[in-house]
Amino acid sequence: MNIQPILVSAREASFTQDRLDDVAVGRALCAVADEIDAQTPRLLAANADDLARMSPDNPKYDRLKLTAGRLHDIAADMRRVAALPSPLGRILQHDVRPNGMELTRVSVPFGVIGVIYEARPNVTFDVFALCLKAGSACVLKGGSDARSSNAAAISLIRDVLRRNGLDPNWATLLPFERECTDALLRADDYIDLLIPRGSASLIRYVREHATVPVIETGAGVCHTYFDRAGDTAKGAAVIFNAKTRRVSVCNALDCLLVHRERLADLPSLCRPLADKRVTIYADADSFRGLRASYPEELLQRADGYGTEFLDYKMAIRTVDSLDEALAHIRRYGSRHSECIVTEDPVAAGRFLRRVDAACVYVNVSTAFTDGAQFGLGAEVGISTQKLHARGPMGLEALTTYKWLIRGDGQTRPQ
Repeated sequence: MNIQPILVSAREASFTQDRLDDVAVGRALCAVADEIDAQTPRLLAANADDLARMSPDNPKYDRLKLTAGRLHDIAADMRRVAALPSPLGRILQHDVRPNGMELTRVSVPFGVIGVIYEARPNVTFDVFALCLKAGSACVLKGGSDARSSNAAAISLIRDVLRRNGLDPNWATLLPFERECTDALLRADDYIDLLIPRGSASLIRYVREHATVPVIETGAGVCHTYFDRAGDTAKGAAVIFNAKTRRVSVCNALDCLLVHRERLADLPSLCRPLADKRVTIYADADSFRGLRASYPEELLQRADGYGTEFLDYKMAIRTVDSLDEALAHIRRYGSRHSECIVTEDPVAAGRFLRRVDAACVYVNVSTAFTDGAQFGLGAEVGISTQKLHARGPMGLEALTTYKWLIRGDGQTRPQ
């Protein structure tokens, strides 16, 4: 399938960025948000078509599902993005060299950003809003699971752009066929940056096959360590929220580490999980600690660690010390989000310093790893790498920079 004409149109749209002002961008984003509210029944009907093709038992089902409430939140996030200051034209560094040469480092758009994602129709709206505000055209490649939802969303967006006098090619959705993905991965002449969002296998495939620069938004194997100085009430609340708020997202809790001296508190820490029918995979010590209190049909013996469950499932491992917890996280974590529950400031400080992850928490649910919760308006993904962007990627992460050099005839010595 030849997607070159689509990519050319997106590139041409990006060349008009200097003719866009932030007021026009904000007006267009608010108009899209208004249209989401007005077209909620149509968007839900398209989403129902996708949901009908997927089993509710599929871990992706919750990600795929749109509701009136979720669409309302998407529209609200879009309005928040519209109200944020423009990330463009910011002076990041300024210097005058001894020879009088003036250097200014200023933030600029990437140009065209490609995003590959699976059953996440909200991404269509979020990426469009952030990219337009950051001055880049977006080329979206959604999965076949969400083809009706994504088609309805992009149709709405492009109609609003036209009505507001903007090129609809600021937002483009590629056909859902697999060959379009492979073509996008090699579109060096048209795509400046590629961001995959989805499963570990998708991200690995993109990383291994792309010739376009990639920012990884990695899988989330997230831990919470309940320290010997942890508060039981805080721990139960943090664990319950991190595990059950939305099990299908990357910031959901996958593994609870509990200090051996606090095994007696394990029934209290896990009791709320039983109400949500969370299956626990426990090591020998925690299994014994839970056997008398946790539902028998939901308690199993652990056979390994490092799984991103994306489901009502959680592993537990007993550790003898903070150092052992840190070693476990180093081995099995994905550098996404990690938490310690403790009242010991020394232990909290060591955890914050030594855990190598994009987001490190003390007494806070990992469910907060989210662009909107961080005040970014929305996010294009959670970067788990260390180059350019790390953690929730908002507007600033979608800009690059260039150097502006001014002088008065200076030349460099021969």
